[in-house]
This record gives sequence, C-alpha cells and structure tokens, in this order.
Amino acid sequence: MSLIEIRGLTHVYSQGTPFEKAAVRDLDLTLERGGTVGLIGHTGSGKSTLISHLNALLKPTAGTVLLDGEDIFASKASIRAARFRVGVVFQYPEYQLFEETVYADIAYGPKNLKLDTAEIDRRVREAAAFVGLDEGVFDRSPLELSGGQKRRAAIAGVLAMEPELLVLDEPTAGLDPAGREDLLEKLFAWREARDAAVLLVTHDMTIATRCDRLVVMAEGRIVLDGTPEAVFSHGDELASIGLELPEAANIARLLRDKGAALPPSLYTVDALAEAILALWGKGGAPC
Repeated sequence: MSLIEIRGLTHVYSQGTPFEKAAVRDLDLTLERGGTVGLIGHTGSGKSTLISHLNALLKPTAGTVLLDGEDIFASKASIRAARFRVGVVFQYPEYQLFEETVYADIAYGPKNLKLDTAEIDRRVREAAAFVGLDEGVFDRSPLELSGGQKRRAAIAGVLAMEPELLVLDEPTAGLDPAGREDLLEKLFAWREARDAAVLLVTHDMTIATRCDRLVVMAEGRIVLDGTPEAVFSHGDELASIGLELPEAANIARLLRDKGAALPPSLYTVDALAEAILALWGKGGAPC
C-alpha cells in the first residue's frame, strides 16, 4: 500500500469570488515509502498548494488525500496524526522558528507527542546531529542564527517528530555548493536510517538529478512523472513550461549538435565526464 495516495485533488482559492483561482486541478499522485521524490515546476505551478495538503494544512476543494489508505480529513484525530507523520519544512524557515531557544524549538514537536523528557532530549540531539547543527547553539535564540543554521534548525524540529514522510520546500536555498551537498547527504542518510520517504520541492536541477523520481507540475497539474533520465529526455517540453535542463544535460546536447556521439540520457556531471572520456578512449574527440 502507498504511504500517500492523492485522488482527484482540486484546490480553489477564494471560491465564489471574483478572485477565484484553481491552484491544483484534478491531480492524482502516489508516494511510496523509501526513496526521494523531486517536485519541480515554475513559480505558480501549484507545488506549494499541493504539499500543504499532505499534512492537512489545506483542505481539498475536491478529492481525497489518503495516508496508509485512510482519509486524513476524516476526523480531528486523523488530521492530528497526519501532522506528526508528515513533516513539512517550508521555504522560509525563519517563519517556523518561534521558541525562545533553539533547543526548545526542536523539542516543540516531540513535546506535543507527549513523550517523556529523556525521549524528547534524545530526539532533539539526534535530529540536530543529523542536520549538522552544533549543540553549542541550543541555548541561543533561533533569531540569532545564520540563514543556513535557521534552515537546519527548522529541519531538525521536523525530524525530531520522526515523520514517515519529510517534505522540504527549497531546502538548500541560500546555501553555497558545499553546504547544499552536506545538507543533502545528511537528509539522504536520515531517509535510509528511518526507511522514510523524502519529497524535495526545488527549482535547482542539480538537486533534481539526485532524486529517484521526478514529478513535474504546470498550471496545477502533473505533466511529467518518472525517473530523472526519463523526465530530462523531454527537454523541449520542460523549456515550454519555463524549466531548464541540468547544466550537464545542456552541455551534452551542445556537444551532440556538434557531432559528438554521446548517449541521449546524460544529465549529471559525472555521467557526462565518463561518456566524454569513453568517447576519447575510442579515438574520437567530443566535438
């Protein structure tokens, strides 16, 4: 059984007014346990609206959201359960930090689970370690942290609830390449340790190449869904909805246009480098 199953999801803002807007339209999506899914799309495509339904922050205008086969909006108890089992970190982490200290902020979710003090402490320290947040900041105000530290603290606060699905909206925004890679590696390690699912909402195609599956949205609908290799083979379709291919894929396309016999499925730097070296080894220059 799928962890999350969305059937016919539609969400209309300001329904019945002159400002009525359908942000998501008759959308179907399933998310399995394990693995990492990348959700990509241009600004306004409906990504944020979609993820706000996964832990019942928004209620569908039509359609259902099932968690382990149960409608998350069936009762107050099911809504509460969904908010602990599905953790969401939105794009601006400073809006999710509100306690007096970093420790208290990370501990907020576990406290609401009515856990004992020792278990709360374990979860706080493990979550902070997972995201690389030094315990030396535990007694500081979250507002004193750097942008990168705020992001890690917000993620740690969600991880401390030990969700089955972790949803992150632009998790590496504002981080340099080294910080981005470090955070991604930690998230992937957490996913494997917990056998959890991770959904990454991103505009960064470098991050998208690291996912097992990509879901592409445009105008409130899913237009592509598959492996990165399959999705990035639709370069013209992605361009038509305002999305670019990963840089490695663009370079590979330019080299093929110049006559290089490169395979069509190259989208990572490592794969491109390996293909060029292999081509050179056969006595043919890449262009």
